[in-house]
Amino acid sequence: MSGGTPKTLCSSGQRSLQEICHPLSAEDSSVLTPSPDVGTAAATGSIGEKDLSLPNGTPVDTSSPASSSSLLNRLQLDDDLDGETRDLFVTVDDPRKHVSTMETYITYRVSTKTTRAEFDLPEYSVRRRYQDFDWLRIKLEESQPTHLIPPLPEKFVMKGVVDRFSEEFVETRRKALDKFLKRVADHPVLSFNEHFSVFLSAKDLNAYKKQGLALLTKMGESVKYVTGGYKLRGRPVEFAAMGEYLDVFTQKLGTIDRIAQRIIKEQSEYLVELKEYGPVYSSWASFEAELQEPLEGVAGCVANCCSALEELTEEMCEDFLPVLREYVLYIESMKNVLKKRDQVQAEYETKLEAVAFRKEERSGVSPQMPTDVEKCQDRMECFNADLKADWDRWQNNKRQDFRQLLTGMADKNIQYYEKCLAAWESLIPLLQDKQENGKPETN
Repeated sequence: MSGGTPKTLCSSGQRSLQEICHPLSAEDSSVLTPSPDVGTAAATGSIGEKDLSLPNGTPVDTSSPASSSSLLNRLQLDDDLDGETRDLFVTVDDPRKHVSTMETYITYRVSTKTTRAEFDLPEYSVRRRYQDFDWLRIKLEESQPTHLIPPLPEKFVMKGVVDRFSEEFVETRRKALDKFLKRVADHPVLSFNEHFSVFLSAKDLNAYKKQGLALLTKMGESVKYVTGGYKLRGRPVEFAAMGEYLDVFTQKLGTIDRIAQRIIKEQSEYLVELKEYGPVYSSWASFEAELQEPLEGVAGCVANCCSALEELTEEMCEDFLPVLREYVLYIESMKNVLKKRDQVQAEYETKLEAVAFRKEERSGVSPQMPTDVEKCQDRMECFNADLKADWDRWQNNKRQDFRQLLTGMADKNIQYYEKCLAAWESLIPLLQDKQENGKPETN
C-alpha cells in the first residue's frame, strides 16, 4: 500500500471452483505463520481510571504497547501482506471508564502512525467509544458496497458475561476493536476511505457525524435502490461455490462452538470438584502423623492442577471462543456482500431483457446498446473483481488466524499437562521416602 494511492481490485483474475471449495492446500498447512495484524498487538489497558470530563476525540499521551505473548515470539511475524509495504499502523488500547449524569461508557485510545501524504501528521492519538466504531463500519458499508467490511464485536453483552464494565469484557472487546481497525488499515481500498481517515485523526468525531460526509458512490446508490423482485437466472459458478462454502463453514463453526462451550462448562464443574477435593487431604493429614507429609503433598498437587486448569479454561474463553465468534460474524458480512452482488447482476439482467424486448418489437433490428446498460455491466464486473479479491484476502487471513489459534491451543494444552505432570511427579519422592522409612529391620 505504498505511494499514497489506493489499489484497485477490479483487475483480480478468475479463480477456479476447486480453489474456492478447497482453500486449504498441503502447502498452506506446512508453515505456521500468524496474521500480519498481530505483529503490532495492542497493550492491555486498565479501566480502573475514571475521567469525567474527557470528550470524544481529545488527544491523549501515547505509551509503549506491551510486548507480544511468548507464543507469538516463537512464531515468525510478517509485516508484509501479499507483498504490500505497510504504511499505516493502528493500535487500540488504554480503555477508560467515563461516568456522567446521563450515562456510563468506555472509551479506547486509538493510536495511528503513518507516512501517507493524505494525513497532515505522522502520528495521531484520539479516544473513541464503541458507537464511534459502529459509525465507521456503517459508513464503510455505505461507501464501499463492493467490499467485505470486517465485523465488529457484538454491541450487547456477550454470552456468559454479566457486567459489560468488567475488566474481562472490556479487554475482550478491546482486542476485537483492535483487530477490526487493523484489518481495515491493511486493506488496499478500505484504508484509503475518507471516513476511516476522519475516524483516525479527527479530534471531535461528533462534528463529522452531524455533518455527514455524503460519500455514497453511484455503485452504492445502484445497489441500494435496485429492484428486489427480479429472480436471478443463476449465480456464476464461482460465486455459487462461495455461498456453498460459507454455509458449510457456518455449520462447522457452530458445531465447534457448541462442543467448546460444553467442554468449558465441564471443565468449570470439574474445577469446582477439585477445589473441594484437595482440602480433604489437608484435613486428613492433621489426623495422620505418619502420613502427614504425603497427604499434604497430594493436597498441594491437586491445588497446582486446579490452578493449571483454571488458567486453561480462562484462555479458552478469552482467546479461542472470540475467534470463532468473529468468523461467524465475518460469514454474515460475506453473505451480505454476495447478496449485493446478486442485486447488481439482477439490475444488469433486467436492463438486458428490456433491450432484447425492444429488439423484438423492431422486427429483429438490433438496437444500439444503451449507455446505462454498459455502465451497469461495468459495475457488475468491478463488483465481481472486488469480491473475488476480498475473498482471496479473507481466505488468507482465515488460514493465518486459525493456524495461530490452533497452535496456541496446542501450546496451552501442552503447558497444562506439563504442569499437572510436574505436580504429580513431585509427589513420588515423598511416597518413596515414606515407604523406605517404614520398612522393618531384617536380620
